[in-house]
Amino acid sequence: MTITQLKYVLAVAQFQNFTKAAEKVFVTQPTLSMQIQKLEDELDVQIFDRSKKPIELTETGKKIVTQARNIVNESDRIQDIVDQEKGFIGGEFRLGIIPTVMPTLLPMFLNNFINRYSKVKLRLEELTTENILERLNDGSLDAAIAATPLEDTLIKKKVLYYEPFVIYNPSSGKPSSEKVDVEDIDPDKLLLLEDGHCFKDSVLNLCRNSRDTQEERFSLMSGSFETLIKLADEGLGMTLLPYLNTEELHDRKKANLRYFKEPTPAREVSLIYHRSELKMQIIEALHQIITGVVKGAIAFHNVNIISPVSQK
Repeated sequence: MTITQLKYVLAVAQFQNFTKAAEKVFVTQPTLSMQIQKLEDELDVQIFDRSKKPIELTETGKKIVTQARNIVNESDRIQDIVDQEKGFIGGEFRLGIIPTVMPTLLPMFLNNFINRYSKVKLRLEELTTENILERLNDGSLDAAIAATPLEDTLIKKKVLYYEPFVIYNPSSGKPSSEKVDVEDIDPDKLLLLEDGHCFKDSVLNLCRNSRDTQEERFSLMSGSFETLIKLADEGLGMTLLPYLNTEELHDRKKANLRYFKEPTPAREVSLIYHRSELKMQIIEALHQIITGVVKGAIAFHNVNIISPVSQK
């Protein structure tokens, strides 16, 4: 049994396809298949049910994959130890970012990071929190940027910043200087992002929303804050925006913003990673760069953190 064979098994388990797995680990499909077959013969078990399309793990295979992931992660730690001792910050680093953070945060730090750490091959993906947690736990992501806190004991976090919720309400008729209580928000007039966005769950948790969807005049499923703003401009309701999304609004639209009274409801945005703490030198570098560039744009402290964990 070799670590290389275990990596091949993990690749097939991830892609459920031998050809795609071979491309992932940069070998030919016959080589990958032969090595996995050799491992199955040595263990005298079947790891994959090849009769299924897509390929599925057998019950024994599922247990083997769990252990294989632990072994591969621990073997990777040896290289991490060597890199840290040498002060080397480089290699491939897979970073997931949730959709409601990526458009505003990524342009703020990416150029700075890649210029300072040119030996890091940053691989970025826009993913939902659910997908991020799955991939952090299966080892196909090294870290992610997401709203926290999260109910996952296997995940650790480094807080990047606190981002207040801001009301966008063109029809409020109130001066923008007037602060708003959370209790003043009418949940039935809120335009929300589609399911799967943790920002939506945070808003629902903030408002303790109990709408009867059968009585709504219309149902909106949008993944875009821009769409919600346009619908609010048409008088169809109001929406809540993350603070950084309001920074690039035109002055005319900024006049429609309303701010909450302190402590301001806010989301906690963090750099999250698996508790196995692989590639910590790159995680520390990312944290330093991001907090350095963000503190000039957002520095709120008297906030009330709203969890993104859905409270159904």
